[in-house]
Amino acid sequence: MTVEAHKESHGFQTEAKQLLHLMIHSLYSNQEIFLRELVSNASDAADKLRFEALSKPELLEEDPELRIRIEFDKDEGTVTLTDNGIGMSRDEVIENLGTIARSGTSAFMQNLTGDQKKDAHLIGQFGVGFYSAFIVADKVDVFTRRAGLDADQGVHWECSGEAEYSVENVDWPHRGTRVVLHLKDDAKEYADGWRLRSIIKKYSDHIAIPVEMLKEAAPAAEGEEKAEEAPEFEAVNAAQALWTRPRGEVKSEEYKEFYKHISHDFDDPLTWSHNKVEGKQDYTSLLYIPARAPFDLYQRDAARGLKLYVQRTFIMDDAEQFLPLYLRFVKGVLDSNDLPLNVSREILQKDRNTDAIKSALTKRVLDMLEKLAKKDADQYQTFWDLFGNVLKEGPAEDFSNKEKIAKLLRFSTTHTDAPKQDQSLQDYVGRMQDGQKYIYYVAADNFATAKSSPYLEVFRKKGIEVLLLTDQVDEWFAGHMHEFDGKPLQDVAKGALDLGEAETEEDKAEREQVEKESGALVERVKEVLESRVEEVRATTRLVDSPACLVVSEQDMGPQMRRILEQAGQALPEAKPIFELNPNHPLVQRLDQEQDEDRFADLTNILMDQANLAAGNQLADPADYVRRLNTLLLELNG
Repeated sequence: MTVEAHKESHGFQTEAKQLLHLMIHSLYSNQEIFLRELVSNASDAADKLRFEALSKPELLEEDPELRIRIEFDKDEGTVTLTDNGIGMSRDEVIENLGTIARSGTSAFMQNLTGDQKKDAHLIGQFGVGFYSAFIVADKVDVFTRRAGLDADQGVHWECSGEAEYSVENVDWPHRGTRVVLHLKDDAKEYADGWRLRSIIKKYSDHIAIPVEMLKEAAPAAEGEEKAEEAPEFEAVNAAQALWTRPRGEVKSEEYKEFYKHISHDFDDPLTWSHNKVEGKQDYTSLLYIPARAPFDLYQRDAARGLKLYVQRTFIMDDAEQFLPLYLRFVKGVLDSNDLPLNVSREILQKDRNTDAIKSALTKRVLDMLEKLAKKDADQYQTFWDLFGNVLKEGPAEDFSNKEKIAKLLRFSTTHTDAPKQDQSLQDYVGRMQDGQKYIYYVAADNFATAKSSPYLEVFRKKGIEVLLLTDQVDEWFAGHMHEFDGKPLQDVAKGALDLGEAETEEDKAEREQVEKESGALVERVKEVLESRVEEVRATTRLVDSPACLVVSEQDMGPQMRRILEQAGQALPEAKPIFELNPNHPLVQRLDQEQDEDRFADLTNILMDQANLAAGNQLADPADYVRRLNTLLLELNG
């Protein structure tokens, strides 16, 4: 079938044009990485062809030796990169080269800060490696044909920068892709054999297929005429899969470059773990903890997982079956000898080896994080600031590793009274007071609300530390964590106050006296708030505040309730418990109030203030303002 060789011009979408403009104008501080990105793409194309050839061996028949070739022409000012990988059809060219960062260009543009250095780091998160070609080239030609298609179904894609690109069908004799870079005047240095070889050795030595260049011809001896020789290519890189080499032979720089290759990130990783397992299972893993969070970290259904190889053959990019969801930030490679070569996601779900490998890799990641925390607290803090929220999902998802995960968690507490989450549960337990039974925590929507929460007053008075939980996931996490080191977790805003043995005989006597003497006031307040609260009681938990709201022991905390309501969940109504501080001047003034209408207004004002202090929204703010204004006018009267 002959394909009509029609040429079409397409304009880039607006956001793509902005991004391209940004990249063309020296967004990268390091120009030479364009070659790393293009070689990396070519390597991926070879991996994909090898996988497709498992079921269609005829795809490889015409040219079974996979390779990448790099050529240059000093006179023309071009660098050409050719691979014999999977190639692209016309539709794939338009889809892959016509749209920058399909996974979220608009999200990317919103993240740009105007700070070129910071913005450069963002690019790697959006899979736009091919466009790095425009850092050094003012025109790029791509010639490609997908494996399995006829020669007349080749495609030529051409773009001269920021305006538009054209696509036309051409005859192309070989499968694979050729990228021709027409270098800018200030990038002509790259049309040089020595320069290109050094870049390949620096960034692409780990690529598992040969990256070839023409052999440099030896100069002719003096007085001899040089014979014409057929051009001969030679591999410039080591061309051995990095994870197959012994750990002792791999340098740190090689590990870092390999991470950038598999993750398309532009930063070095925080740490990594390279491990070969032999015995019941036979596999090699190379796992990395990134130093930058991907833009879709909180999208639990986003693509994630390890690059999976079986007996050195690439199988898939995002094999999510080998790590739990709460470790979705981990990047890396798994090469197994135990899985079937025709492996698919469905087979992986049922394979018993998968569960065993998943269990082992999960422990390895948690051990790697524990080691990082002990060895380098600053690096671990960087990790926690990036991925702590996700790790907190662990206790609910992975019961068998709950204690291991708990030791890795970090919190803000009243010990430091700072928003930085840098205190471990082990630190907290080590500082617990004699007789303290619980690990106390307060949950709020933000640090300011948590730090000044009325629930903390008695704990501050007695010097008892409280965890300040302000992340959305916190109440959910605490509900699944239950305890640490034999100490139950206790929400200070739930149920009756229980200080355990930290409550002295004096405290008990004061509590009993307050409850006894406030009986009449409690009954009056209960009548006024009957429709709004489940119960009213006097308390000694407050020092500076007149009142607070407490959730019943069995009820859901207000933070969790708000999250579920925002997600559209219908929840049964739950009334709070209203606690009064009889020692506060406002409550004493309330007790003396004879006018029942004014008593009701004052009581409702205290109730609304307690709601606000707990971080809740008022059901009727206008009513609260009216009552408050009336009271203020009376005070001035």
